[in-house]
Amino acid sequence: MIDISNKIETLRIAVAESRVIAKKETIERAVRGDTPKGDVLNVARAAAVLAVKKTPELIPYCHPLMIDSVSVQFEPRDTEIIIRVEAKCVGKTGIEMEALTGAMIAALNIYDMMKGIDKDVVIGETKLVEKRGGRVIFRKRFSKLF
Repeated sequence: MIDISNKIETLRIAVAESRVIAKKETIERAVRGDTPKGDVLNVARAAAVLAVKKTPELIPYCHPLMIDSVSVQFEPRDTEIIIRVEAKCVGKTGIEMEALTGAMIAALNIYDMMKGIDKDVVIGETKLVEKRGGRVIFRKRFSKLF
């Protein structure tokens, strides 16, 4: 692991997105919760929150963080569901891996719950959309003092 002992604690925020692509009818059924495995979006939301919390157990070089907030939003479109995960903490290191893990695990859960009704479902791009906090914020706020 990287040594973060000399870093200061600041508010850290990261937003990640992932996409699940499927037939229009499949997306509609997922939104309604009408699948053999049940309510797709609520299960995916719970999975994303759990994934954010468990990230250091899954990615060896991630530091454990005290998670202050996780928000999971879904934006259904005709042939895709966009998953947006925002994670926040006050800590010495960034929270982007947690947000990315949450988005990816939500996508995997949606895939798992829809694959029985749509053989063409795929997971699309997963990316970091936004990252805030850390020394950059500290420097901007206090640079005039030094």
